[in-house]
Amino acid sequence: MKWSGRYSGYNAGTLRKDLISGCIVGIVAIPLGMAFAIASGVKPEYGLYTTIVAGILISLLGGSKFQIGGPTGAFIPILLAIVMQYGYENLLVAGFLAGIILLLMGLLRLGTLIKFIPRPVTIGFTAGIAVTIFSGQIAGFLGLQNMERHEYFFENMREIVLRLPSLNLFSILTACICLAALLLTPKILPKVPGSLVGILVSTLVALWLFPGKVATIGSAYGDIPGGFPGLHPISLTWDRIGTMLQPALIIALLGSIESLLSAVVADGMTGTRHNSNRELVGQGIANMVTPFFGGIPATGAIARTATNIKNGAVSPFSGIIHGVVVLLVVILFAPYASNIPLASMAPILMMVAWNMSERKAFAKLLKTRTSDTVILLVTFLLTVFTTLTTAVEVGLVMAVLLFIKRMGDLLSVDKVLPDRENLREKVATHVVAKDHDCPQVSIFTVDGPLFFGASQTFADLASIMESGPDLRAVILRMGKVPFMDTTGEAHFLALVKRLQGIGASVIISGIRPQPQRLLIKTGGLNVIGEQLFFEHTGEALNYALKTLNGEKCRGCRHFAFRECSGFSGSEYVAAPGSQSSPRVRSGQQPV
Repeated sequence: MKWSGRYSGYNAGTLRKDLISGCIVGIVAIPLGMAFAIASGVKPEYGLYTTIVAGILISLLGGSKFQIGGPTGAFIPILLAIVMQYGYENLLVAGFLAGIILLLMGLLRLGTLIKFIPRPVTIGFTAGIAVTIFSGQIAGFLGLQNMERHEYFFENMREIVLRLPSLNLFSILTACICLAALLLTPKILPKVPGSLVGILVSTLVALWLFPGKVATIGSAYGDIPGGFPGLHPISLTWDRIGTMLQPALIIALLGSIESLLSAVVADGMTGTRHNSNRELVGQGIANMVTPFFGGIPATGAIARTATNIKNGAVSPFSGIIHGVVVLLVVILFAPYASNIPLASMAPILMMVAWNMSERKAFAKLLKTRTSDTVILLVTFLLTVFTTLTTAVEVGLVMAVLLFIKRMGDLLSVDKVLPDRENLREKVATHVVAKDHDCPQVSIFTVDGPLFFGASQTFADLASIMESGPDLRAVILRMGKVPFMDTTGEAHFLALVKRLQGIGASVIISGIRPQPQRLLIKTGGLNVIGEQLFFEHTGEALNYALKTLNGEKCRGCRHFAFRECSGFSGSEYVAAPGSQSSPRVRSGQQPV
């Protein structure tokens, strides 16, 4: 059999590599799946079902050869908030709707647009999610009892302080054992998943040395059922759809960002390229199917994808195997998972939070002290102290507004004149001086996009362009204006009409295709006059000089242009040591 596409060149050797990597990633995913589910406010088995169903479908249908899908830490604050506010059943509805949104994004080929989300926003909310996850595990680490979960950070911190008298030393010991295993295993046994070792060792210690002294998955959530995940019908009504649409949009946005970021990381590790639109389609289908098995929203998992690659994966088959491995463990060993202490889950999630915190990138952006720093801090603080929905919305709006301001600040309009010291007499700003400037013809270089964010700045320059009562022509050099929108066009034509109103012609040189097309469509070309558009500044200047008032030129000693000597009746002589100072030749008297 000849394989093609993502399975090109597949053989028995590559199958063996996929089997090894799939088994290892499957073992890694088991404790993480349960931990993510518990932290999200649902039963641990739902995290395992998500790992099985979504993991297999994302690998089978996605656009990356190495992507491992499943529940992730990034979703914890969102899913917990949804469960607390709307309940578990509505979480399934939100996950299903998010799947539809992701599917549509992929079919509409919007995968590349996700890459345009500003980095300060992604780093800000990722770091905020990490803080939320870490702080949410403090109670589990300390073994605090009768904890009531709240939606907001300060309320949860207050709850922890109030429950401190109930801390359980056995829980702290269990959590410390698991944490030590997490830290030491990669150094001693780098090929063995630290989370699995931490769970096994801490569970065995708790069972043998102080049985019944710490809360377990079984005591908190009941036994984990074995066997295949059963179908879990979800109730879709128009009221529910309307209520859960906004949470679904946030799940879809975060899921698309995380999955494509994970795919990019995989590309960097393997030298391959993923298909972003196909990846979104795969993510969408997986999230549409998973709720019908009771699973929670899933996305690409960066750490598990990296583990998959490091252990020799060569195709999406490794991700499928990882899901099958988790399924076999659920069928064969689910009852034993009920003995896992909840305190063992806390350090695992704390490590996840630490690893996803983007601490180095966060510190680097802080040091820049630019507008990006403001966006970063606002997004981070809003993620921690309000909701991820608010943080993302405010962060994106701020990024857009600050970008518009920066682009608007790029627009500049400078008065220029031909430089006599330059062999080709190119125009320059430094040539313009009080005694070396034509009262009748002004030349301006416009540099930057003329759009709604900068148009008012351009309009404010009208008074500068109106240099005096003798003004006959204004040349606008538009070769450095790459873009013009309708707002910019409106302000531009307002300036043209204002100059025309005082008797000055507006002459355009070097206009780019896009602004020219817009002026044609809006009729602006006719307002200015088609005959007043020139390709080069020299041609525009020759036309402008024909409009001069000869009486005003006679005796003028500004000598702004080479032709001025003939118009003035005097002769231009550059002063010694000066680039452009005009002088009247001796023997001639100024008028």
